[in-house]
Amino acid sequence: MASLATAPPFWLRDNCPCGHCRDPRNGQKLFQITELPAALAVDAVHDTHTSDGAPAREVVWAPDGHRSVYPEAWLGAHLPGANAAPGDGRTEDDKELWAAERFAGGLPEADWDAYTADPAVRAAALDSVLRLGFVLLRGVPVRDRQVLEVARTFGYVRETNYGELFEVRVEADPNNLAFTGARITPHTDNPYRDPVPTLQLLHCLTNAAQGGDSGLVDGFHAAALLRAEDPEAYELLTRVPVPFAFADERTELRAHRPLIGTDPTGRLREIRFNNRSIGTLRLPADLLDAFYAAYRRFGELLLRPELQLDFRLAPGDCLIFDNTRLLHARTAFAESGDRHLQGAYADIDGLASTLAVLRREGVAK
Repeated sequence: MASLATAPPFWLRDNCPCGHCRDPRNGQKLFQITELPAALAVDAVHDTHTSDGAPAREVVWAPDGHRSVYPEAWLGAHLPGANAAPGDGRTEDDKELWAAERFAGGLPEADWDAYTADPAVRAAALDSVLRLGFVLLRGVPVRDRQVLEVARTFGYVRETNYGELFEVRVEADPNNLAFTGARITPHTDNPYRDPVPTLQLLHCLTNAAQGGDSGLVDGFHAAALLRAEDPEAYELLTRVPVPFAFADERTELRAHRPLIGTDPTGRLREIRFNNRSIGTLRLPADLLDAFYAAYRRFGELLLRPELQLDFRLAPGDCLIFDNTRLLHARTAFAESGDRHLQGAYADIDGLASTLAVLRREGVAK
């Protein structure tokens, strides 16, 4: 039997599962923490069973006499010290960090027809996005706006100033270097947004130009290397806010965030890295010197050949990747050639929700 001796009373009462404390239809709490007695204490504990016969413990509370029944299985999984607290799936602890050699045997991919027809194939592809940061769907129909249909297989399209989708092709008067034939070094998209789009999709319609190959870098792996090789530079890049900005005739966006974002426990959670969008830092001169040394060190690390995964998108390929973790790049291409991708943004929580439901239905581990 689980011991309740070390369970903080307010924590235990806050998790009471009874129908007076939680709506039995949706599990949401029916009380505020301020409504619990200030002198709350456990008055008695008894062995019992839940309504379906599972072993449980009944707690009688003082001073109000409320009774709570906690399944033993729940107590075993949740009592303080029983297990390490799980994360939300967004930090380095829940990822497989990688260098390019990880995919020497092939990229994580799925055939479009199988992905749409078989929930197990779809679940494996979505798991790859959460665990590795990306997946490549092959054989996606080569038609206008199809990228939006891909996004809707797991969530919702995140519309921005670029619209529901954006055309990655040469434009006569581009408001972004992405719409030229220029080389684009590893970067994350839209760092000037708050919140930043967490997923990006790129669907290849044609890629007949000379050049224009794609590349990915695991930003979490690169940041972990920086943390190991130069802890001072890493620490600096986690705490100095960087002004990111974008402006054109219709839009002006700004966000101040570190290049390397961590959660309150210090775990890697987000990379924002885009040399085209960094504004002017206004800091003391000595801090500016230190920042630029660390920034350069991180930038050099991201360009290490062993970290860069290079490949070429073919018509019908659709790349889905985590824009808060992976940096993407492309080689220069001849603007006289025919290269056309359509892109869209989506939210990773929607993808994670779809995968969780598939797992709950038993079609995925």
